Amino acid sequence: MSDGKVVPVKRALLSVFDKTGMADFAGALAGLGVELVSTGGTHRLISGMGVAVRDISDLTGFPEMMDGRVKTLHPRVHGGLLSVRDNPEHQAAMTAHGIGAIDLVAVNLYPFEETIARGASWEEAIENIDIGGPAMIRSAAKNHAYVTVVVDPSDYGPVLDAIRTTGGVPLALRRRLAAKAYARTAAYYAVISDWFARTIDYPDLPYRTFSGRLRETLRYGENPHQWAAFYTTGELRPGVATARQVQGKSLSYNNLNDTDAAFELVSEFDPATPAVAIIKHANPCGFAVAPSLIEAYRLALRTDPVSAFGGIVALNQTIDEATATEIVKVFTEVIIAPDATEAAVAVIAAKKNLRLLLTGALADPKASGLTVRSLAGGLLVQGRDDRNVDDAAFRVVTHRQPSDAEIRDLKIAMKVAKHVKSNAIIYVRDGATVGIGAGQMSRLDSSRVAHRKAIDAAEAAGLPGALTEGSVVASDAFFPFPDGMLAAVEAGATAVIQPGGSLNDDKVIAAADAAGIAMVMTGMRHFRH
Repeated sequence: MSDGKVVPVKRALLSVFDKTGMADFAGALAGLGVELVSTGGTHRLISGMGVAVRDISDLTGFPEMMDGRVKTLHPRVHGGLLSVRDNPEHQAAMTAHGIGAIDLVAVNLYPFEETIARGASWEEAIENIDIGGPAMIRSAAKNHAYVTVVVDPSDYGPVLDAIRTTGGVPLALRRRLAAKAYARTAAYYAVISDWFARTIDYPDLPYRTFSGRLRETLRYGENPHQWAAFYTTGELRPGVATARQVQGKSLSYNNLNDTDAAFELVSEFDPATPAVAIIKHANPCGFAVAPSLIEAYRLALRTDPVSAFGGIVALNQTIDEATATEIVKVFTEVIIAPDATEAAVAVIAAKKNLRLLLTGALADPKASGLTVRSLAGGLLVQGRDDRNVDDAAFRVVTHRQPSDAEIRDLKIAMKVAKHVKSNAIIYVRDGATVGIGAGQMSRLDSSRVAHRKAIDAAEAAGLPGALTEGSVVASDAFFPFPDGMLAAVEAGATAVIQPGGSLNDDKVIAAADAAGIAMVMTGMRHFRH
């Protein structure tokens, strides 16, 4: 074994698709007396610099064949990578078969992720599944006691520094690079497996892997004692992971979670109509649509101005100067929108810690995808909730029909309810939320909490009564008993939208008729835990 010693690098195999930094790396290795072996385009790059480099065919004695599918899958490559250097039997086999040791491998892979991201055909995607690259990476990583494996151009510098200062690569660095190499191949094949499953409609694979690429190590998680990091999956969905951060300090774990929730909510609404959501602890504390962004923001803020302090603001249109000026009057952690005018950016820039994220587009609320959460010893995986009230049946079950204005507000309320933690009760009036009850253990409690907040909001705005007077109300799931619905009626609601499906639906409908309100059932639940 190497016993932690520095392993000199006498021969290196270089074969990369992404040639970033490769010319300098190869030149530096050659300057340090390392023999270079390479393949295809990498060989052309290095030889074109006038640097001595052997072609892989010269090493193996076989030409590249089958459109390059077979070139490095050979005993003189993998024997050179896998041989245990102080094992006499291994050394005898190397001598007998003319296999020379390979001390360093620099490999990166065919761009499968990028290929499928641009919608390539099945055939093109299959051709961009790398075989030889992952095989060399795994061989080198397994034998990291003697071999250095490099899969990321950002590691070229540290490897060269180690060789220059110590004469080789120390074991600690080789182990770190091996861990990174296995992570890369695991992520690569996770993407391929997921693509197969999606393409052939095979969601219940017997094994599931999920991959991500480190974007940032965060200061901490939900609480200061928890480690956290932000990984991106490569999905091109507009949102917090793909947004451009214009200004402000790094986002925290909670900021990222809340900002994602905020942007997903405003993305439910047609960008032709200004919409604004204010989120606190992953729950909306205000939402509105209005003729202008500034008016929508003011109405959203009115819902719960106390909770909005330190919240996240999401908008579905380009932020203008007037709206930006209004937002910065309240302490806000993050603003996220498709775009912002130069004047709006300048206004927000005055608050140096306020993060501004621009996504370039809204997320498609009906795009398919998976959500994942961990359990002790397992993962819960489900399809994204990619439907909303526009896709649902709209069945009036009471004697009274809802008015056109009530229907408009009912649909808004149900779209908001989809993004509120269950049990969710949402009161909406004239396009704006006027009371939100979230995360209570009963629907009755949620109705009452939302009403209480509406009374407080009215007092803060100098208005009489509660904002819920003359509103409509949405419930994310059915009312198991009439009490939760009747509490909403007492709060001033004139129409109700809910999925239905309770054993007591008849009693709930009868109570609605007795109260003289309209009720719509959709048959579509939106639990959010």
